[in-house]
Parts: sequence; structure tokens; C-alpha cells
Amino acid sequence: MNPVQPSNAMKKARLAVSTFLHDVSRGVFTLTHSGLAMLGLGLVVCISVAVFRPDVLAQSESLVYEWLRDRQVSLWWEPQNTADRATATDLKDVPRKQAAVAAWLATKYRVAPEPIAALVAEAYELSDDTKLKPHLILAVMAIESSFHPYIQSQAGAQGLMQVMTEIHIKKYEKYGGKLAAFDPLTNMRVGTRVLHEYVKLKGGVEEGLLFYLGGDSFQSDTGYVAKVLAEQAKLDDVASGQKVSTQP
Repeated sequence: MNPVQPSNAMKKARLAVSTFLHDVSRGVFTLTHSGLAMLGLGLVVCISVAVFRPDVLAQSESLVYEWLRDRQVSLWWEPQNTADRATATDLKDVPRKQAAVAAWLATKYRVAPEPIAALVAEAYELSDDTKLKPHLILAVMAIESSFHPYIQSQAGAQGLMQVMTEIHIKKYEKYGGKLAAFDPLTNMRVGTRVLHEYVKLKGGVEEGLLFYLGGDSFQSDTGYVAKVLAEQAKLDDVASGQKVSTQP
């Protein structure tokens, strides 16, 4: 018996399906190839703008940030808005060592312990990011401002860490502008970032502190570095459970 031969209709159907699948596969390949080519071209353009026109890149970045903020889009990589964060916390809500440090600082500098506790907790968080010791960050604030957030020097240094706002104004952009220099947590974030950059630039903590004090204009710090390191050592002792005098 002869095998059943496929009908012309079946042959046409198979041909149509085969043609359809072939066209689809070619279309997918074309789109994918074109998409990768466009992506590569886009990367080349972005790199060229970043290298040859950094001003255009910075302006574009600001516009994108503004557009996202207007639509209340949360950016996970953007520093947290300090206006939405508590600027004070109860001592019982922080770890024992941090509470001890906060209580000691509050007594020595005659400020409320709750906002100091928030600053101490922030110092420990910033330490994780910058690898600067948390008590070094707190010691800089102690020597620079005695924990008074609205202080300003004759040279224009402002806030807890006495940051030169006009020099580091771009660092405040993501926090709302230069007036954020008087927000304690923002000033602390920016000041710590500046100190971190200087320590890396100069190759050591003492050298970085000296540059933080006055840039290249200071060859001698008149005891500033020693004061910061001595205060850091006291905070280390307090955190370890030792009794440390709050007298000068």
C-alpha cells in the first residue's frame, strides 16, 4: 500500500509556517543587532560628553535629578534627605557604647544629649562608608565647633564641621543647596566626605587633618591635629567603659 501523500493544502500550510518563523527570527536578530548598535553608540556619546564637555554632563545630571524629585521618585543611590530624618534620638535607642559617648559629649560641651546621640549614631554609619574612625569624626566636630551647628568663622567656614561652604558648594547640591550647611546631619555628611578626600589625598590621617584645617597655606597647625587626636583618644576610652573627666 502506498503511503498517504500530504495534500497540497498541508504543504502550503507548512510552507507558510516555515516562512513566518524565518521572518520572525530575522526580525528579532535585526532588532537585537540594531539595539546593541544603538546602545554602543549611546555609550560612546555619553563618554565623549563626560570627557570633553563635563559642564553639559553636570547640567544634564541636575535636570534629571530635578525631574525625578518633582515626581517624587526615590533614588536609592542618592543621600537620604536629612529633613526627613530624626535629628535627635533617645540614648536608650542607641547601642551602649554610643550612648556613653553621647552622654560624655553632652556633659562636656553643655548640649542636649538627644541630638548628640543622633550625631554619634550618624558618625558610626559614616565610618562604615569612609573607613574614618567614628570618634575621629566626632573629635573634629568637637574641636571645630564644640557641637554648635550655626557657628561661622571669619573665613566663611560653617556648621558643625566648619566646612568652607563656597569651596564645597557642589557637595551640598544633592541636599538642597548651600543653606543645608546649617543642617547638622548634612554638614556632618559633607564634612566627613571632605575629610575623607583629604586623608586619601595626603596619604594619612594627620596630614589630612592638617589640610582640612587650612589647605596648603598651613605648614604648622598650632596644635590642631594634636587636639583632635587627643579628643578621639578620650572618646575611645569612654566607649571602652573607662571614666574620663569632662574638664578641659
